[in-house]
Amino acid sequence: MAAPFDTETASSANDGEPVRRSVEVEYWVIDERGRLTEPGDLLEASPGVEREFVAPLLEIKTTPCESTDELRDELFGRLGRVLRRAEDRGKRLVPLGTPIHFGSIEDRPNERTRIQDRVLGENFEYVRHCAGTHIHIEQQPGREIDQLNALVALDPALALVNSSPYFGRTKLAAGARSQLYRRLAYAALPHQGELWPYVPHREAWARRVDRCYEEFLTEAVISGLDRHIVESYFEPEGTAWTPIKLRDRFSTVEWRSPDTALPSQVVRLADEIAGIVEHATHVDVRIEGETGRVTDDSIVLPEFEALKSYVDAAIRDGLSSGTVRSYLERMGFDVAAYDPLSHELLATAEPTSSEARALRTQYAERLEPDLSRGARSTPIGGREHSNNIDENSYRSNSR
Repeated sequence: MAAPFDTETASSANDGEPVRRSVEVEYWVIDERGRLTEPGDLLEASPGVEREFVAPLLEIKTTPCESTDELRDELFGRLGRVLRRAEDRGKRLVPLGTPIHFGSIEDRPNERTRIQDRVLGENFEYVRHCAGTHIHIEQQPGREIDQLNALVALDPALALVNSSPYFGRTKLAAGARSQLYRRLAYAALPHQGELWPYVPHREAWARRVDRCYEEFLTEAVISGLDRHIVESYFEPEGTAWTPIKLRDRFSTVEWRSPDTALPSQVVRLADEIAGIVEHATHVDVRIEGETGRVTDDSIVLPEFEALKSYVDAAIRDGLSSGTVRSYLERMGFDVAAYDPLSHELLATAEPTSSEARALRTQYAERLEPDLSRGARSTPIGGREHSNNIDENSYRSNSR
């Protein structure tokens, strides 16, 4: 097994300011009987807690942080405050990528959602069953494309935190959320939901975003919507739901692929991703061959057709794929440190409605112990710096 890439060493090699990172993690809200419910005043329990576009989902965001310790402290602190409020209200949070729920999930009233529902039609139901994690990493001037392309090559790392194989009672894949979001929800608009190839420069990225925007507007008009009304609710960047984005608005590269998961795993993954993407800012980054590797002086990205096979296996099989495990080890991940929840659920039978409620409750009960263990753990890497970043510095467009 290849030795994991040393993210702490890579960070120390940067003579400038540390590369900041932030996370956004979505959780399903359930009541004491395991039924999906609205968050209510859980939104007021902490800064950085927001509604999502479906009724039983909330999101917890951090500000941009300069070290993994800082990110862990902020995420754990905010999540802990929400969990304490939830306990008082007879509610819990569920860290699963899909809710194991039979039937439709209710939208919150929102014009953007109404437009997407009209454009995607019945396929939009797949999006309603998705809860994920977004990781933002600060762009480094002059190396943004290297950061973006490195992150594209790291996309199979979604397998490290696959947390549900289910859509309703049906087992789709180790990473069911990725299958729903990429392959089913945006089947009619594949440029919106699929992983995009590497880009040579920012202008090429901008052209792709503009093309997606025009495709979305065209589909909206075909669906009977007024183009000018749609334009008033959606900007070009907001209609590209590709898993990896160059965010001009926030000056970040954003990875939207991982499922929601236990917070200790989210923080570990954010640390490793940020370390490798930061490494891409001061070593040679090139596309070559089919295997890929990260070394102290270079990052070799596999050709995109080869990468797609790793991504497919990461979604379909997760870490049970030896090919995926080997690839992630070559790319610098400590694969053995992860224990995806999805693999536990793959061993269960198709649940009844009552069994699904019990499963949601069972996984909700693992959040508090995970926070306690994570808070006591040895720091993963990074350096301590003060954080005086505005709460709204990084904000992503909903869905």
